[in-house]
Parts: sequence; C-alpha cells; structure tokens
Amino acid sequence: MQTIKFMSGEKVPLEMHKAKIIKKLKLKPIDERLKAIQESGNNSFLLKNDDVFLDMLTDSGVNAMSDKQQASLFLADDTYAGSQSFYKLNETTKKIFGKEYLVPAHQGRACENILCRLFVKPGNVVIMNFHFTTTKAHVVVNGGIVEQLIIDEGVKPQSDCLFKGNMDIKKLEDCILKYGPEKISFVRMEAGTNLIGGQPFSLQNLKEVSAVCKKYKIILVLDASLLTDNLYFIKVREESCKNMTIAEITRAMADQVDIIYFSARKLGCARGGAIVTGDYKLFREMQQITVLFEGFITYGGMSIMEIEAINQGLLESMDFEMVNQAPIFIEFLVNEWTKNGIPAITPPGGLGAHLDAKQFCKHIPQSQFPAASLIAAIYLVSGARGMERGTVSEDRNQDGTEHFADMELVRLAVPKRVLSLSHLKFVADRINWLYKNRELIGGLEWVEEPKVLRFFLGKLKPVNDWQEKLVKKFKEDFGDSL
Repeated sequence: MQTIKFMSGEKVPLEMHKAKIIKKLKLKPIDERLKAIQESGNNSFLLKNDDVFLDMLTDSGVNAMSDKQQASLFLADDTYAGSQSFYKLNETTKKIFGKEYLVPAHQGRACENILCRLFVKPGNVVIMNFHFTTTKAHVVVNGGIVEQLIIDEGVKPQSDCLFKGNMDIKKLEDCILKYGPEKISFVRMEAGTNLIGGQPFSLQNLKEVSAVCKKYKIILVLDASLLTDNLYFIKVREESCKNMTIAEITRAMADQVDIIYFSARKLGCARGGAIVTGDYKLFREMQQITVLFEGFITYGGMSIMEIEAINQGLLESMDFEMVNQAPIFIEFLVNEWTKNGIPAITPPGGLGAHLDAKQFCKHIPQSQFPAASLIAAIYLVSGARGMERGTVSEDRNQDGTEHFADMELVRLAVPKRVLSLSHLKFVADRINWLYKNRELIGGLEWVEEPKVLRFFLGKLKPVNDWQEKLVKKFKEDFGDSL
C-alpha cells in the first residue's frame, strides 16, 4: 500500500481528483445566519440551503459523481420493465458481492422497510452492533425490539480502539439465548456505525458474528451504506488484511452474510438503493413487497439513469484511491481539533468528523440538548451546517421521559470529493474560536416535537438570549469578517 509524503513532514491529505464542474457558494453575514437558524427552529435540517455556506449535514445523496458516472446517465435503457440497465447493475453486484439476486429500491430506508416487513413480527428482536435512526424506527413500527450489542469501547468518545463498531460476541450469544433463536428476526451489522462516529468493525469480528448466526440458524444482514469507509479502515488497520485489495475485502465480508442492503446515496455516490442475496426464496418474497411499495422489480422506484450511475459508482468503489478520500480528510479535520485541545471522537471514523458535545459544552445539561445547541452555534459562527447525533436524534421512552443518548455528538459530514482543504481549515478555525468562547453557548428546549424521528422536523428555541451574545462576541473579535 503506497502513501504520499510531504518533504516538510506535515500530514496533509491529497485530493486524487480535479474539479470539472463547480457550484458557487455564498457565506452570508452573521446577522442573517442568526435569523436563518432561529426561523428554522434551531434544526439544521430545516435551514434553506441558500443560507448555508458549507453543507456538512450528511454525505447522503450529495457526494460528487465522477465524469464516468455523469456520462453513464446517457446510456440508460429507460424502460418500465426489463431494462438492460438493471441487468447490468445485477451483473456488477454479482461480481462485487458474489450474490445472485438483486432487489432495487429508491433508497436505504426503503430497503429497511422491505426487510422489516418480511422478517419482523410483533415481539421479535433485531440484534445490531448499533442502531441507526430509520432502521430502529422500521423495526419498532413492525412491533419489533432492537438490541444493540456494541463493545463497551464503542461508546467511549476518546479511545485507542481501532474497531469501535465491533459487536460483543458474548453479549450476542447471551442475547440469543435470552430470547430464543426463533425470536430473532435477524442480526444486523452496520458497516461504519453512524451514530457513534462512523466507527468501523473488523473483518475478524464479522466472521465471529457470522459463526454465531450460523450456529443458531439466524439470518445475518449487512448494512453496507457506509461500506467504503469501513473497507478503508479494515485495509489500513487490520493486520491480516493489509495485503488484500478492496475488492477482496469486500468479497470476504459479503461471504459472511446472507443479505446485503445499501443506500446508494452513500455507497456508489448516486441516488437509490438495493438489496442483494444469494437466497432465491428470500429474493422472491422481497420482490413481492417491492412491487407493492417501490415499483416494478427492474427499477424499484428509481430513475433508470440513477441505476446506471449506481452501477458505475459501485465499480469505482473498489478503487482504493476513491475509498480513501473521505477518511483521510476526516482525519485531517479531527487532528486540527485535537491539537488545539478540542474534544473530538477518536480514532477518527468515517462519514464525517465528530465533536464530543458533552465535553465541549460541559455546562449544558443533556436535558437542554448540548449537541443540538453546538450545531446551532457552529452554524452561527461559520455558516457550516452539521447534524445532531445525540438525544434529539433519539425518540422518547414509552413513559414520555427523555431517552438520553449514550453520546452527544456533532457530526460534520465530509461528502466525497466535494469540499476542499481550505473549507476544512476554515471550519477548524471557526470551531477553534468557538471552543475558546464555549461558555457563551446555551441550551435549547422543544417548541414543536414530532413523535417519530423528531430530529428531521422538530423545532427548538434557546433557553435564553445566548445566541445574540455569541453574535456580539463574534463581531468584537472578527470585525466585519463574514
């Protein structure tokens, strides 16, 4: 595995691509940003993109497509049934994953809907290394229970553990015996655990989970939405895999599981999703749900043009110099924070750089949502839009009390091939200033609170006038700077 070194010894990530199409950005004055965040109910999802300078909310559907992907759009066989583009994608998924059958869907949560409708019955259990918001919601709405069995190290914000996304094998077997194998709908491994900082699991851990599932005849499902980041970490961190190619690691992972699903808004840098399996019976059952909720079995709610883009994107996902781009830039941003004493999730994971809001805003109780407060503060001082991954991203307990998250994280996503190094240095600089003035950040409280997935549409307000005070201090220190 080759690396690029600078004569100075400085560790600087190098873009292995060049810009061919650009989009103009606007950085609005801080007074306009204050108005925008308040009108959005302090929910970054509800900000208008015209008010955002750097969109670091997510990497879902906003990764940059390659020139070959753009060209592939014009090759689409745009027919309702039997499109050649679908069969081309099917051949690619067979080549990459070694699974015969392909079920298309319009995005990742549509795949989750299909799987949960098929497998989850009232009182059944879905075991995960860690839950994701939409996955858990689909399990619960079908009457199921979620058990997350991440290793203890997984929820420690700062750690030397290289695979914090690993499932605890003893907890897994104990959980199966507790409920009985017949009550387990499936075991789900999320490649790149989203809610704990994009942390990967190892190939060895997946093999151990697979062995337990085979022992008890339980279906093992891989959520491969963030697969490329996990592949990168396996290759560079897992000693036994350092001489394997990305394609070889992918196939080794796929061989351990029964079903793979993914959001192509992440994996493949396009828009759509799919499920692959080698089990014909399960395939036919999933097809019946597809035609009811998604569309015909050869387009699954997607534009055929997107199917072509996914096909090309999956092929490119086997290239190490594509796979490494997000993780090395995320690592750069995390290192910029930690060298200034700013509490970040370590080791750096995938998807984005994560701040530890519990430590950043120690003075804000969890009941006042420190991660959501920090998101609003970051937007105010930088125009960058991140995402809350803490208590606001949880739903309330059945008795109506708050379900406080294990960690209060602020995620600043780094979409693949979108942001430049100067963008990341700007964000690092503004957050460095904000950390020095962190006592000015205050809490938030609910104004409008949906019952399900409240972080998408909920609205909050400051508990006092802390936002105006933060703006005043910013002006004192930066003058007329944006």
